[in-house]
Amino acid sequence: MDFRRNFRSAAVAYVDLVSRVPAGRWDGPGLGDWTLRDLVGHTASSALRQVPEVLGAPAAEIAVGSAEAYWSFARTVPADVLAAHRAASAADARQTGVRLGDDPADALRELAGRATQALAAVGDDDIVTSAVGGMRVRDWLPTRTFELIVHGLDTAAAAGLPHEFAPAAIAEVAGQAARTAAAVGDGELVLRALTGRGELPARFSIV
Repeated sequence: MDFRRNFRSAAVAYVDLVSRVPAGRWDGPGLGDWTLRDLVGHTASSALRQVPEVLGAPAAEIAVGSAEAYWSFARTVPADVLAAHRAASAADARQTGVRLGDDPADALRELAGRATQALAAVGDDDIVTSAVGGMRVRDWLPTRTFELIVHGLDTAAAAGLPHEFAPAAIAEVAGQAARTAAAVGDGELVLRALTGRGELPARFSIV
């Protein structure tokens, strides 16, 4: 599975999706308390803008060894630390959404270009400084594809638009989600639901 190709294809598909958002939808509902502009702002920040920053910050050693360990890390931090992180993320989403300006797709296209250029300059096994510590590029970048796909689905639903994410990218993210579920102890629950042998609880999430 080519994690680089999946990231690039997800970025291109997300920019295309945002380019088709009707002008009158930006201040409407996005996700939870976020407007659609906030949602796109969060995606721009988490999945694109930070890629050159992280890839340009080498780490001395690996602290987190997989994408699923990255996502399950949130289960290990104190509740007040997690709450503060989420509050900061929400503020950043709104600020970034405003900075995207009148042509968010054009701004995203530039961010995606910078991200893919930065990716071309690093090796798969280079160790970089992620939000949870040192990670290999091949383990960290799929978490950005996860952000693009999951929030791409959110964006498409909020805007009432079809999306065109590649099956290979969706498969990578779905596998990542399943491995994360197993890592936090919910693997059996998810497996039973996926095979028609049970149901997931309301608002169940692995992140």
